[in-house]
Amino acid sequence: MNKFVISTSSFDIDNNPPIQHLRQKGMQIILNPHKRKLTEDETIELLSDGVVGLIAGIEPLTERVFQSAKSLRVVSRCGTGMDTVDQTAAQKQGIAVFNTPEAPAQAVAELTLGLMLAALRQICAIDRSIHSGEWPRTQGRLLAAQTVGIIGLGHIGRRVARLCQAFEAKVIAHDPHVNRAPDGVSLTSLESLLTSADIISLHLPYSNALHHLLDAQAFTKMKTGAIVINAARGGLIDEQALGEALDSGKLGAAALDVYEQEPYQGPLLECSHLIMTSHVGSLARESRQRMEIEAAENLRQGLITMGLIND
Repeated sequence: MNKFVISTSSFDIDNNPPIQHLRQKGMQIILNPHKRKLTEDETIELLSDGVVGLIAGIEPLTERVFQSAKSLRVVSRCGTGMDTVDQTAAQKQGIAVFNTPEAPAQAVAELTLGLMLAALRQICAIDRSIHSGEWPRTQGRLLAAQTVGIIGLGHIGRRVARLCQAFEAKVIAHDPHVNRAPDGVSLTSLESLLTSADIISLHLPYSNALHHLLDAQAFTKMKTGAIVINAARGGLIDEQALGEALDSGKLGAAALDVYEQEPYQGPLLECSHLIMTSHVGSLARESRQRMEIEAAENLRQGLITMGLIND
């Protein structure tokens, strides 16, 4: 009963004071041997044999997982999203669940801005052309001339809004849970945002109710030439409909950091107007370190509260 698992694909345990404190308390660390997102069965296997704590990545923490993990008492999600965690099942099993909503926010917001600029100025396509021996004179577009529509005004969405305002872009937003927007941001309906924004950026958690929020019908409503950015969760976008909107020219470009299945190996790889990154939104050195320390501290405090270690 003195083990905890770190299931993220990577984790700096040597420069993490709460981890060292747990070690000093006699806790044994079990790392992710696969160095990738775990399957449900792999997660169950890692959480067997007296594991009381988990620093979680984005593996599926389902009712089956929690029922199988007989000793598990604390889950500390290293990141913001909780869509992979069955919190009701965790509560039934007496498992405390934490996350780190603030730590990765700046990193994801900055990647989002980078994807916007790359799409507007066609940076990736120009880079490929130069490497092929060409010298393109490609005309891009200014962020300052765009209306940016942000769907979701949480920790990340608000930062994206500020960054876009710094570039003098007009920012509108939709979030049914927000009554007051940041200065200079206009709240609007989802329908109005889809029809009026030049760039649409997703910053909300995934749930069954939001599955394929951006589907074929949503893409039809958008401006011709609009740009779609998703650094939130893959399930928010119908990937087949996105590919069709890109191929038809309805969308001018898109940029994805997240996918319904990861690692991604689907037909979107053939879309020339799509920028793809490999779920690296939080992987800025400074943000990642803060996120890992906060996740470890949440685990430590949870184990103390549960009476499994002393302070």
